[in-house]
Amino acid sequence: MTVLSNKRGVELDEQVPGAPGGPLEPVPEPAAPATAGRSILTGVRAYVALTKPRVIELLLITTIPVMFLAERGVPPLGTVLLTLAFGTMSAGAANAINCYIDRDIDAKMRRTRRRPLARAQVTPARALVFGITLAALSTAGFLLTVNAVAAAGSLFAILFYVFVYSLLLKRRTSQNVVWGGIAGCMPVLIGWAAVTGGLAWTPFVLFGVVFLWTPPHTWTLAMRYREDYKVANVPMLPVVATERRVVVESLLYTYATVACSLVLWPVADMGPVYGAVAVVLGLVFLAEGHRLLKAVRAGVTGVHLRPMRFFHLSNVYLALLFTAVAVDPLLH
Repeated sequence: MTVLSNKRGVELDEQVPGAPGGPLEPVPEPAAPATAGRSILTGVRAYVALTKPRVIELLLITTIPVMFLAERGVPPLGTVLLTLAFGTMSAGAANAINCYIDRDIDAKMRRTRRRPLARAQVTPARALVFGITLAALSTAGFLLTVNAVAAAGSLFAILFYVFVYSLLLKRRTSQNVVWGGIAGCMPVLIGWAAVTGGLAWTPFVLFGVVFLWTPPHTWTLAMRYREDYKVANVPMLPVVATERRVVVESLLYTYATVACSLVLWPVADMGPVYGAVAVVLGLVFLAEGHRLLKAVRAGVTGVHLRPMRFFHLSNVYLALLFTAVAVDPLLH
């Protein structure tokens, strides 16, 4: 696949420096490989950017620990590597197709206007083909090397993210990330299925943790970029509701997240390490939510609310909670 480069090439009709008049000669050949190399590197970076690597990192954070919990120890290395490889491709496929669908609004938003399609580094058709190819390869890979349950979960996640979230919900309702977040919860089920070949109550509890965690995590980010979403006409909750309502609903979801994380303790027969970590992290997470509520009640608005502090803490919360999910079976 090739990309549209925004870098200027070498002028072939440029006169060689120092040549005394007469016909113009080409620029010496040694410059061409360097230019071609930069163009290829730019193309590779553009296609990698289509997959949204930072989003994929977050998904993998929830996949690997669940595999440790499913195995009640260290899972087979081959299964882990295959799940990570095809899981990365699966998430990358959904993200690339999402970039194709959202290319018009991505160009309008400061947060996304440097994405490859917004900058015309990749053509829309090639981005779509790239995404569909990754989807096919990831599904086939899971089916042939892991198991059918993991393959079905991967395919469901791609289709849900593309058709339900990107095409149906995102531009129509403020509840877009609530239900659209289901796709982001699927790695938990995929990781469990990759090890056990089936599903159980335990991964569904962790599914619930990620599902309930997603709205406050996303809404506080949207508070920071409210004007972006408004310009793009995307009805995120912070665009259509007051800051007070956004903060209150975020806090309610935070309480639900912490409660669900504690449900895992008896359901999965977790040990004291997980229990202690879940309680402490939950208290810190809730304290930050109450800080936001106190600030908005005091009349603080806009960037002075510091919603990104909650957003960044939510990332830390999920990463450490799932680390405890992986470590606890090794000690319990």
